Amino acid sequence: MRTEILKGVKRVVIKIGSRVLTDADAALDMAVIGRICRDIAVLHQQGLQIVVVSSGAIAAGRSELGLTERPKTIPHKQAAAAVGQTRLMRAYEEALSPHNLKAAQVLLTSEDLASRQRFLNARATLDALLGFGIIPIINENDTVVVDEIKFGDNDNLSALVTNVAEADLLLILTDIEGLYSADPLTVPDAKLIPLVRSITKEIERAAGGSASNLGTGGMATKVAAARKAGRNGVATIMVSGKREQIIQAALRGDEVGTLFLPSRDGLNRRKHWIAFTLKPAGRIFVDDGARAVLLKSGKSLLPSGVTRAEGRFERGSSVRICGTDGKEFARGLSDYSSAEITRLAGRKSSEIEAVLGYHYGDVIVHRDNLVVL
Repeated sequence: MRTEILKGVKRVVIKIGSRVLTDADAALDMAVIGRICRDIAVLHQQGLQIVVVSSGAIAAGRSELGLTERPKTIPHKQAAAAVGQTRLMRAYEEALSPHNLKAAQVLLTSEDLASRQRFLNARATLDALLGFGIIPIINENDTVVVDEIKFGDNDNLSALVTNVAEADLLLILTDIEGLYSADPLTVPDAKLIPLVRSITKEIERAAGGSASNLGTGGMATKVAAARKAGRNGVATIMVSGKREQIIQAALRGDEVGTLFLPSRDGLNRRKHWIAFTLKPAGRIFVDDGARAVLLKSGKSLLPSGVTRAEGRFERGSSVRICGTDGKEFARGLSDYSSAEITRLAGRKSSEIEAVLGYHYGDVIVHRDNLVVL
């Protein structure tokens, strides 16, 4: 199965976690970075295009600043990132140079990808860099980012980058062999799960939610990343980044780590952007009839099915669509603002112009801009 999936892979996103890149003293481990870059060089020679999403900037800066633990305040994190990002890029440049490869730094915030124009600009930049044979090294722009525009973690960022880069595979390098049936650090007889056909509640429970003191992500965020990539039609392989030639082994089809199969109901790239990249600005609540229509028929959301809007948002904003139980079941781009929806809730489409005095269209969220989650 692995060889079949890997047969059509041309472009790969490799996500590398902080605990892979750092040693016991939380400093950058140049030996590991060298091994990873040797593997990347081999894949590059085979004709594969590689995009790297790399953690490690804050960890590298922490070491340089003499901090004994991960900084907790935003200014300290930003200072560590500012110092560490240059060290991280220098490490990649030095490790790639013997293989006649060059690295390019690409720093992003969620705002960059939330704007469709900037999203497409980022895609064009990555295409150009890969066309020149350069290895893009992507990281969150921690020196300026605040909580409101954070991706959350680089696992999430890597899943979004599979869409930006139009990649065929996501390879996550972590500090354990893959996904286990339970936490192997606390459950000695936990077993490695080599294949995940779909991410069920049982898989999510096995992932847990712990995070290290170096990075922000745990196994749960990696499974969430695999889910997001899977909805983009992209398979994910999770392996131990500390093993020799592990990248080559994974891309060769060896039975290493955990393979997450892509979802059968994959989204097109624009709907994936709506579902996972945009941050919702508010919520639209609908009645049971509208919920059933949206789930089963794939139709647009009409004002007659809306009960109320929550939050303040403008026309074109991303919104969560929730049922009477308050649970989100879909996400989309609203054709009307929250104030307008409040006036239109429960009305017929034919009444929109009479109520508002103008008319953008007959629907609140068009089916082309709506994703069932």
